[in-house]
Amino acid sequence: VQLVESGGGLVQPGGSLRLSCAASGFTFSNYVMTWYRQAPGKERELVAIITSTGSSSNYAGSVKGRFTISRDNAKNTVYLQMDNLKPEDTAVYYCRANAPNGYYYWGQGTQVTVSS
Repeated sequence: VQLVESGGGLVQPGGSLRLSCAASGFTFSNYVMTWYRQAPGKERELVAIITSTGSSSNYAGSVKGRFTISRDNAKNTVYLQMDNLKPEDTAVYYCRANAPNGYYYWGQGTQVTVSS
């Protein structure tokens, strides 16, 4: 099982980034996918979640209206489009694959830094 995040980097406030998480080693289309983030000195927090089919999604209040989660089951990839980024969005972003039986897998994370 492997989850590989990419797309992080340094961006100015108000800018955009698109994170990707490429999955392998399991039946991606059976898994609910989530994005988490962890800022320095803070606990990891759930940012966005999308159902296995992509028919439904939900967001943390702090990112609602600015972030969009999506997935392509043909490419075994989940995305996080982040717009109007703020300095408080600075964190390491992780994707997590959630199995129907409650088990889950983490990616290694990608750093997002929002700064002028």
